[in-house]
Amino acid sequence: MTVVKAHEVEGLIRRGPDSRIAVILLYGPDTGLVFDRAKRLAEGFVTDPGDPFALVKIDGDALVQDAGRLVDEAGTVGLFGGTRTIWVRAGSRNYAPAVEAVLGETLVDTRVVVEAGDLAKSAPLRTLCERSLKALALPCYPDDERALADLIDRTLQDSGLRIAREAREVLAASLGGDRRASLSEIEKLTLFARGQDSVGLDDVEAVVSDVAGSVLNTLIDAAFAGHSAGVERDYRRFRHEGMDPSVMLGSALRHALALLATRLSGEDQSPSAMVANWRGLHFRRKAIVETQLARWSPASLRHALQLLQEGVLACRRSHPELAHSHASDALLRIAGEAARRR
Repeated sequence: MTVVKAHEVEGLIRRGPDSRIAVILLYGPDTGLVFDRAKRLAEGFVTDPGDPFALVKIDGDALVQDAGRLVDEAGTVGLFGGTRTIWVRAGSRNYAPAVEAVLGETLVDTRVVVEAGDLAKSAPLRTLCERSLKALALPCYPDDERALADLIDRTLQDSGLRIAREAREVLAASLGGDRRASLSEIEKLTLFARGQDSVGLDDVEAVVSDVAGSVLNTLIDAAFAGHSAGVERDYRRFRHEGMDPSVMLGSALRHALALLATRLSGEDQSPSAMVANWRGLHFRRKAIVETQLARWSPASLRHALQLLQEGVLACRRSHPELAHSHASDALLRIAGEAARRR
């Protein structure tokens, strides 16, 4: 039995799993990363990923009623020989018996790649693959800084591009915790830089959005940093653009929850250390969020959450014109509270 650690997975995929491994399970909370790795393992084992006889895709839930189907597919020999992959896509039901059945067979030139969600340690599918000498269970957790840098370099190199160190750091700081969203942003950058040899800081700032953030960041940051004038200015702009007041308060609620979670998890850390550990925070927001963390305690953030929740409820029960009054009042009260904590 071999337990693979999360930080070892990328290296293992690059080297290629042992040829004696028949089943590879990928699981974890980052569904984009699970899919990306499953795709690389499934397609990398066959000569032509576009050949439906070489790469067979099965929905996991389809195996619940027909557990023998996986054994049948895995035991089928291709018409023209060569390697084959059976790619089992994530399902919502327990199809561990189908995987257990295929582990009891001797597979020749066939790999079974299985996608799954965030499996608990006691989940039947996970324990089955972790205990089998013919299987691997690979955990997929959100990318850390090293994994993001590797993803950026690898994706850009596939398009013949290099990236400057400073540009890579800014790009990594702008990406969120989901692999699929990160890949989308990097691919958008490769299209923008087509015809160039390298990607610079100007390219990154011109193209990449803060995928973990919101168009309302300026308003929310002004409120929690105690800038009442900024709140009034930005609120008027968003109101003029037709923004729903409950949407503005909802964004403020999510930010307050993120601040509270960061303050609680970094109880013994300085605000700058907490900001450094805040995944997905855009580099342009780090200074103002550090100010917010310095001013707001967990208790005061809970009070702010209560104010915002009451404001959302008032907006939903009021005429649209009155709803804007409730929303702007809630944000200005938060700004006033932050200013007093200066």
